[in-house]
Amino acid sequence: MHRSTDEPTGGTVPAGGRAHPYAAGPDPRPAPDPARVDPAVLGVLLRRHGWHRRGGAPGRYSRWVPPGAATAGTSLLVPDTTAYPDSEDLLAEALTALVRSAAPSARDILIALTVPSDEIRWWREVPEGATAAADWTGTDQLRTAARQILLAGSLAVRGRAGYHGARHRRKARSALDGTLVGPAADGCGLTAYVPVTAGRAVVVQLYAALHAAREAVDYQRATGGLEAFDAAVAAGVSRELTEAVVALVRGAEGARITLAWAPAAGTPEGCPASPEPVAFSPGDLPALRLAGARYLQDEPAVPVRLTGAVVRLRRSGPRGPGVVRLRVLAGAEVAHVRIELDEEAYRIAGHAHLVGLPLRVEGRLENRGGFRRLGGASQVTPVQVDEAERDRLMKSLQENVDFFEEACTGDEE
Repeated sequence: MHRSTDEPTGGTVPAGGRAHPYAAGPDPRPAPDPARVDPAVLGVLLRRHGWHRRGGAPGRYSRWVPPGAATAGTSLLVPDTTAYPDSEDLLAEALTALVRSAAPSARDILIALTVPSDEIRWWREVPEGATAAADWTGTDQLRTAARQILLAGSLAVRGRAGYHGARHRRKARSALDGTLVGPAADGCGLTAYVPVTAGRAVVVQLYAALHAAREAVDYQRATGGLEAFDAAVAAGVSRELTEAVVALVRGAEGARITLAWAPAAGTPEGCPASPEPVAFSPGDLPALRLAGARYLQDEPAVPVRLTGAVVRLRRSGPRGPGVVRLRVLAGAEVAHVRIELDEEAYRIAGHAHLVGLPLRVEGRLENRGGFRRLGGASQVTPVQVDEAERDRLMKSLQENVDFFEEACTGDEE
């Protein structure tokens, strides 16, 4: 399958993300600071993760027990308010007990308390009797698909498009910095904790996009038409998202995605307090694939006027047209572009490269190749820069002198 996300296949953490200290299980390090934990938030998280309230002193504290028989005898005393003198002590004891708890959900609660985060959970239903090798492959597939879904949501925040390609990827990835990823408490899924301060817009966008994709699939399966997918672009649906959902479902009997808002931050405007899970099945894959192909075909070229540093030149002989690769500095939300130039423009690009000057060029950023190619290039002109920037570009040139050796040999990409 075509991969448009340019993401590695291994690992659990999205680009810019990091593994959380509690992600692998209960941690021996100190519990979260009780002075920074709201007892009401802790109560919501305990209830969300299946803990049961078993008595207590009404209005003062409550007793909570974890789900499952394996942790019988474990309980937490959580103050209902911080108004009493012993409230902070009770809260500190409850947090310490969570760190030491054998309950799988204790880790998830600690993560949510450490960094107020919206939660996204992915779950795949695997066939019964799957071999260990198939299970391992499915786990890696789940991690990759989850990463792609997060990136698709972040791309949609940057701008609506049926196909993003290489556009906006640097900003989209940076928006996922600090995202914490780990296995779900039941061991059958994956959970991402997206910090509210930097990533709530991504989660809200994913809520809208996933439900719009579900409705568009239902429409296509009922009528055979793809018109609903055209309208779904406004909600954030894209080729990147449809590919990610296909990757999530492929090889499974079904998949489900659930969102939960950080209780400390409340419910975003326009969203339900408890969003319904979004489920996809193998029967949805043909509609998703057709929509992805439609998005790729229909996304138009974008006229741009960009500035970039020449990092590679290649042509088949000493004269004639050639191919130039630019590292984009301004004018387009892509990292690099490939441009075919006539002999005169290629000569200008070569001279600019030698003296360390960037180029300014106009053209159409084409979806062919993921918006990494500039067609109809014109107005190729070196750009004057200040001495500090010139020195930086020259240093980059010296560090990448091997590009000259590739000028007449080797492949462009």
